[in-house]
Amino acid sequence: MDLAIIVIYLAAMVAFGWWGKSRTKDSSDFLVAGRRLGPMLYTGTMAAVVLGGASTVGGVALGYEYGISGAWLVTAIALGVLALSLLFAGRIQRLRIYTVAQMLALRYGVGATAASGVVMMAYTLMLTVTSTMAYATVFNVLFGTDRVVSILIGGIIVVIYSSIGGMWSITLTDMVQFVLKTIGVFFLLLPFTWNHAGGLDGIKSRAADSVFDLGAIGTGTIITYFVVYTLGMLIGQDIWQRVFTARSPQVARWGGTAAGVYCLLYGVAGALIGAAASTFMTVDNRDDAYATIAESILPVGVSGLVLAAAVAAMMSTASGALIATATVARTDVQPLLARLVGRTPERVGDDAENPEHDVLANRIYVVVIGLVVVVLASLLNDVVSGLTIAYDILVGGLLVPILGGFLWRRGTGAGAVVAMVTGTIATLTTMAIVGDVLANEPIYVGLLVSAAAYVVVSLLTRPTDPAVMREWTSRLSGEKTLDASDDTPSMATEESR
Repeated sequence: MDLAIIVIYLAAMVAFGWWGKSRTKDSSDFLVAGRRLGPMLYTGTMAAVVLGGASTVGGVALGYEYGISGAWLVTAIALGVLALSLLFAGRIQRLRIYTVAQMLALRYGVGATAASGVVMMAYTLMLTVTSTMAYATVFNVLFGTDRVVSILIGGIIVVIYSSIGGMWSITLTDMVQFVLKTIGVFFLLLPFTWNHAGGLDGIKSRAADSVFDLGAIGTGTIITYFVVYTLGMLIGQDIWQRVFTARSPQVARWGGTAAGVYCLLYGVAGALIGAAASTFMTVDNRDDAYATIAESILPVGVSGLVLAAAVAAMMSTASGALIATATVARTDVQPLLARLVGRTPERVGDDAENPEHDVLANRIYVVVIGLVVVVLASLLNDVVSGLTIAYDILVGGLLVPILGGFLWRRGTGAGAVVAMVTGTIATLTTMAIVGDVLANEPIYVGLLVSAAAYVVVSLLTRPTDPAVMREWTSRLSGEKTLDASDDTPSMATEESR
């Protein structure tokens, strides 16, 4: 029964992916769902993409080891979504762009900021590989297949539904995954586990007092969660690309706020499940707690739904990161490489000459990158270090120029480029000195150096060209209906000086 439920779920993902194909007519449909998502679809897809395996299986694992304090990881993610939605999402939606690098070029009028796409692509690629490896571990148990076969099963399914209809297909599958996660965590796993532990009284009688200590996980760990995950939510391409799908700034703001609140509740639920489970079972690896609960105390069929919820969490993150990688590769990295070898970049997105050809090109990028992800996930046993390096560079090198562009009008293109370079170098250098890529110090040093460079260089250089700032202001205010070609005059103005 459990196996049948998982198979039905996987078949449904392909079916919903095919349904999304009927809505995909051009690049805007493929990459950002035509910028037409309303509150319900937007809230569901935003919650789905940020709540992956680390939030679901990892959230329960942290609750198992640290009690209610295990909720801090998902809480940090939730606060990042809330900050993005309330402070920036409305303005991001009005820009009518496709990537973070396009925002930097538009704000500063400097083509050199396109190099940020390389860092962003490395981050989203490693995120896709990590998510692929995560759900493959579930298939190992369910299907009895070896690791490579499990990766092939899940990876091919994600590539199929992501490439068929792009963001429309991913949005529809995300909604199914959102419903599955909600049912699996809130209505099945939490009440069954809580009841099996004897409720609040039973947990209090059998668990140590630390199970209800909010600081049990450690102050340093909590601070790091906020620095890495809260700040990371503000600038990740996979998150921004969901903001681009909103049909209005109001949907982006309030739909994202609803998703953030949902994430907070999700984090508390996961920690409570893990805390309750720690009173009646023992696992060698805390990450096995989620699956062990499902297999040991849930009825057949119910456990299948709960395991499907875990797979859904991982697949939603994988598909979101996959299309983000393909978008950055085609929109930012390919034109950058073309310019380096003296070729004219192809026209992408709203500026493409043939919408059908443009959709086909996007599909090819998704398929090729998806195959690369499957190969990397099959060959690598541990990508945590690679993902950590990409995440540290992302935050250490790009956070200041991106947020500075929104918050400080005096920030200049030269300041942004120097901040990107020095922040990245400082992060990698500190990583080498400390000798541990998982250490906390590199990201702190990178942020401090990047911020200092941004402020000093911006004050020492000429303010951003007034024409560039007028274009930027008009987009932020929503005074102008725009397409992808509109950022050309701004960049040409700066580059001709």
